[in-house]
Amino acid sequence: MSRFLAAALTVVAAAALAVGAAFAVVALLNATPDQPNVPLISYESATPRK
Repeated sequence: MSRFLAAALTVVAAAALAVGAAFAVVALLNATPDQPNVPLISYESATPRK
C-alpha cells in the first residue's frame, strides 16, 4: 500500500508540474510585445509611372 501511495503522489505531483509549466509558457507568450507592422519596402507613391 505504501508503494501505491507513493506512486499516486508522484503522478499527482507530475501532473501539477505539467499544468504549472503550461501556464508559465502561456504567460511568457502573452508577455512578449507585438512587433510593429512596418513594411521593409516603401514606395514614394502608389500611382504607376507612365
